[in-house]
Amino acid sequence: MRTDALPEPTPESTRTLREALAAAGFTADGLLDLLGAPAYAALARGETVPALRATRGGEPLETLVRLFLLQRPVSRERAGAVLPLDEVLADRWLERVTDPASGPDPGPAEHVRATVDVRPYSGPDGEDWWVVSDLGRAVGGAGGVGASAESAQDVVLGVGGASTTLAGLMVTAPVARALDLGTGSGIQALHAARFASHVTATDLNPRALRCARLTMALSGVPEPEVRQGSLFEPVADAEPYDLIVSNPPFVISPGARLTYRDGGMAGDDLCRSLVEQAAGRLAPGGYCQLLANWEHREGQDWRERVAAWVPPGCDAWIVQRETQDVTQYAELWLRDAGDHRGDPAVYEERYDAWLEEFAARGTQAVGFGWITLRRSGAERPSVLAEEWPHPVEQPLGEVIRAHFARQDFLRLTNDAALLEHRYVLADEVVQEEIGEPGAEDPQYVVLRQNRGMRRAMTVDTVGAGFAGVCDGTLSAGRILEAIGELLGEDVGELRARTPESLRLLVERGFVTPVAD
Repeated sequence: MRTDALPEPTPESTRTLREALAAAGFTADGLLDLLGAPAYAALARGETVPALRATRGGEPLETLVRLFLLQRPVSRERAGAVLPLDEVLADRWLERVTDPASGPDPGPAEHVRATVDVRPYSGPDGEDWWVVSDLGRAVGGAGGVGASAESAQDVVLGVGGASTTLAGLMVTAPVARALDLGTGSGIQALHAARFASHVTATDLNPRALRCARLTMALSGVPEPEVRQGSLFEPVADAEPYDLIVSNPPFVISPGARLTYRDGGMAGDDLCRSLVEQAAGRLAPGGYCQLLANWEHREGQDWRERVAAWVPPGCDAWIVQRETQDVTQYAELWLRDAGDHRGDPAVYEERYDAWLEEFAARGTQAVGFGWITLRRSGAERPSVLAEEWPHPVEQPLGEVIRAHFARQDFLRLTNDAALLEHRYVLADEVVQEEIGEPGAEDPQYVVLRQNRGMRRAMTVDTVGAGFAGVCDGTLSAGRILEAIGELLGEDVGELRARTPESLRLLVERGFVTPVAD
């Protein structure tokens, strides 16, 4: 375990530091203005040279970027011009170092350097937040700046692609109680605090809990309840939650070398356990949202396998965003740990161990995606498992909430009642006609969403005409009558065959029922 100390500020000194950071423009917008888009993007990838070139001056914002993001020492004089130096040294945000470049004559100059990464982060409504993590760990994994896997065993990561993805998936309706399971540096707890009256953050790593508290305090957000432990063990005695979010250590690896990523269970058992146990910790109507990896095993459809994890009484939407074969997967996470930089023989041994475990379970590939559960209590739960590698529009929280609302409607509405309802076309749905150049009629018609999941769906002439006039005025049955008269088709036959395609239009979010 790590022995380097984390800051221990008081509420008053934290407020003073926050004010100093904001006054210097040390915000997400301020960084973009200072660095420019290319250097800003490079910094997000862990590349520091462009940012170093952009911070050669002595402006306050440049000083903070060098200290907290680039891990470069600066002189006491320069740091003191932008920060309450005595307080941040006493609180251990900074520590004293001797600059070896100053030379022995007239004596080495005293400099200061950061003890943690403090990264500006913009909230959904433009909030200025700061995420606290271990140095060099704001992006990527243990293979970050100057890291070895052994020294990074309980490393706390900062803002990365997975954490921002999960934050964009979060259903943000106001709730009483929210749980961030495996909080890390506290990013999901930070988001949940916007709409949850009470937030609990858990983690197996006590260092992560301390970073999460620092993140919340520095961002001016009420401190969450923190509990240490694995999976749902820390909250076994707690009241049920309306929202559970988790970016767990889902990497499927032999052993558990790195706390922040390796679950320590065989295969994808950790993600399975989370899904299976979630229902017991959810309040009625509550959501559980998590990122996950799952194995594609020989002779099994991954959809059926992962869908079988869903506990009774829960609806689920499982979306696979990416798949890697076992060699790609092993290489990705070996590089994440920095193993490729070490002894080649050790690297080969560890690589072989990954492939050996995969072979023993008949694993051919690994999928990555997200799982949302909702405790509906339905006798016939809706469980949808699908592959969707295409671009989506974040945030998706409202899209996810609406998906489950539509499942409720479809489950409770028979075919006859389906035609009595009125519907509206979703925002920014366009129609595309595909056919040979010069042909009088298209070969087929496609409806395409330009928002949310950005789905596409092939429809016939009736389906296209139906969607085009769904403005909430007429019932589906009345629309079919008009289409039948226009096309010269038997209305009875239209009414008999339309419910199946109408259910698909509703399920995929192209049309939405109007509440009476």
